[in-house]
Amino acid sequence: MSVRELVVLGTASQVPTRHRNHNGYLLRWDGEGILFDPGEGTQRQMVRAGVAAHDLNRICVTHFHGDHCLGLPGVVQRINLDQVPHEVTAHYPRSGQRFFDRLRYATAYRETVPLTQAPVDADGDLAVTPAYTLQARRLSHPVESFGYRLVEPDGRRMVPERLAAHGIKGPDVGRIQREGTLGGVPLEAVSEVRRGQRFAFVMDTRLCDGVYALADGCDLLVIESTFLDEEEGLAVEHGHLTAGQAARVAREAGVRHLVLTHFSQRYSEPGGTSRTESGGEFERQARAAGFEGELTVAHDLLRVPVPKRR
Repeated sequence: MSVRELVVLGTASQVPTRHRNHNGYLLRWDGEGILFDPGEGTQRQMVRAGVAAHDLNRICVTHFHGDHCLGLPGVVQRINLDQVPHEVTAHYPRSGQRFFDRLRYATAYRETVPLTQAPVDADGDLAVTPAYTLQARRLSHPVESFGYRLVEPDGRRMVPERLAAHGIKGPDVGRIQREGTLGGVPLEAVSEVRRGQRFAFVMDTRLCDGVYALADGCDLLVIESTFLDEEEGLAVEHGHLTAGQAARVAREAGVRHLVLTHFSQRYSEPGGTSRTESGGEFERQARAAGFEGELTVAHDLLRVPVPKRR
């Protein structure tokens, strides 16, 4: 059975808190797993969330600030310790190659697994597979940063009424799907477009064209909202977004499910819970910005399913 879901491993920004680990997000996409921004402590969070090294096929790093990459040494070494049987590919800004090299070889260990380095130079497609195309877009942050977007190819859905009208049934349904035509009837006459699902991951950035391009038409958008709206000046100065800004992007881009994360340490949490004390205020400001879709204020170890197709 295929699974498409986001596993939230950490939601803190620069400084972790008692209840928020540094960043870390795993996207399960059918049989593949894509790990985004493994911050410090990611390996332990994987254990807590039931995520194994064998689940990882790709690692995508948006930029080389510590809260987005200091967990990379542990994750890479765990992949090798567990002798993951498949190739793992790492994407990251090429301008940070020296940081990636230091993190990959932070300590001595035995390399047993091929780790393919596929650095990002510019906007565009990074990988094209039968299940998805992985894309990157440049963001606006004090260091070079890229966001990532995953797009499933469009397919076709068979329409029973149209099939019946053309007398197509039984094994002939599979035949017209495979061959594209049957007895002069084209596939388009008995089916309709099934739009592929779209996911985007947007971390540290100011508002810029790349943010909107990544978010466009997404079924699930994971986006930083480091500050509440009253700190917009700080957000702009340090290259971040507020809850209201993130929600307006989602509204204008037609996002179906918005996940806010990457919260500043200034927003404390009540004792004994994993949700921010200000979680209600993040949600309130996002709604005040006009976003009417499904909304999640993320907390550590949360699982968020990719919305079902309409």
